[in-house]
Amino acid sequence: VQLQASGGGQVQTGGSLRLSCTTSITPFSIYIMAWYRQAPGKQRELVAQIARGGSATYSNSVKGRFTASRDNAKRTVDLQMNSLKSEDTGVYYCNSPQLLSSGNWGQGTLVTVSS
Repeated sequence: VQLQASGGGQVQTGGSLRLSCTTSITPFSIYIMAWYRQAPGKQRELVAQIARGGSATYSNSVKGRFTASRDNAKRTVDLQMNSLKSEDTGVYYCNSPQLLSSGNWGQGTLVTVSS
């Protein structure tokens, strides 16, 4: 399975970024998808989870600021990040909670938020 996140970069506090992730997961529509991030020196954490139908849930740290979405036809997931904070800095990955046992995390994208 190929997982490739993109769209990261350096942004100032309060700014916005939109991440995208392309996958080779098939059939994509039956998999729950999620965005994870790993901050420097910390364990990877779940940021947002997107159900098969597109509804999303968020960690408390990003709720109200991030919006996750998916396109089942394109096999992609997006993450719109607004009001970014320094603690949002990290490498962001997309994956499916149902596929984590494979140990495959694909390519993440680095987000750096600075004041």
